[in-house]
Amino acid sequence: MTRAAILVLLSTALCAAPLAAAAAPAAYKAPRTAFGQPDMMGFWTNSTLTPFMRPAKFGDRAVLTPDEVKAQEGASADLIKAGNAPSDPNGGAEAGKADPAKIRPEFAAAAGDTGGYNIGWLEPGASVMRVAGQPRSSILTTPNGQMPPRIAGARPAGFGAPRAAGGRRMSSYDNPENRPLGERCIIGFGSNAGPPMIANGFYNNNYQILQTPDAVVIDVEMNHDLRIIRLNGKHRTDGVRPYFGDSIGHWEGDTLVVETTNLPKVQEFGGSENLKITERFTRTAPDRVRYAFTLDDPTTWAQPWGGEYEFAPLKGQIYEYACHEGNYALPGVLGGARAQEREAAEGKPAADKAGGDDDQ
Repeated sequence: MTRAAILVLLSTALCAAPLAAAAAPAAYKAPRTAFGQPDMMGFWTNSTLTPFMRPAKFGDRAVLTPDEVKAQEGASADLIKAGNAPSDPNGGAEAGKADPAKIRPEFAAAAGDTGGYNIGWLEPGASVMRVAGQPRSSILTTPNGQMPPRIAGARPAGFGAPRAAGGRRMSSYDNPENRPLGERCIIGFGSNAGPPMIANGFYNNNYQILQTPDAVVIDVEMNHDLRIIRLNGKHRTDGVRPYFGDSIGHWEGDTLVVETTNLPKVQEFGGSENLKITERFTRTAPDRVRYAFTLDDPTTWAQPWGGEYEFAPLKGQIYEYACHEGNYALPGVLGGARAQEREAAEGKPAADKAGGDDDQ
């Protein structure tokens, strides 16, 4: 569907705890759309080297020094250069493996093992995230840069896994429906579409924002997800919990404030059915949109918490996301699990589990 068609269709039909030092510059005035809203339309990316949670070595320090920024960005450049170097065509499978000591841990499995992607296929970001010019040590803006502890009595993260007849917790290898949604290409893996919208550390961390008088639409490259934010509406009361939740937006000056409730279990971000996520989108410069988010769930955490970052312009546009064309792995994955079960029933030594098991 073309951008014009989406706009016609929709026209007819996030409160974070940001650091005080990073307040949006008051001098900048965002351009306006034809219908008077601050204009955030266009193609954007949130790819970054900055992790969601702060590495312990930085303690309570939210802002990096110039030397730390140089070290991180230099190491990334070296990794990309090494990963893109030609491998020995006669070196066997081991020749394609990356040195574990030199690869970023978040995509070691994707790029560092036999059959994994070469670095050239990945686009995790090559620079530290800056907010109002400050190079950040984490996306989270909690004092220690970590998620807060869960309160006593809060249900465990991941609560609600299905159970088979007889009461045992079902393995993720029992049937196709138990495999992760990202693996099945139903929604993107990680939390790209959100809320909160967090880069996945691998690739396709790109977005298109479209605006109409009645809705804001975020087209998420990973995994062709379309998030529709209804403006000045009311939350649904029918008990339905759609993917990405039920998002209602309104404008506070130049800031789009989005409140999301009714999230499905698979997108509760460690919270419960009571989770409310508030996002704030503010265009702070011609080439920046600040994004801040707050998670509020009094049955899981003692107080709200959140983080912030800035979108930067995407040098290009988003195309259709092709996910599973030619992928015949799932029958083998499930067939391997059945073979393991037969061996166990016959008393044979168990082979290594391919891909692991979440039946714990």
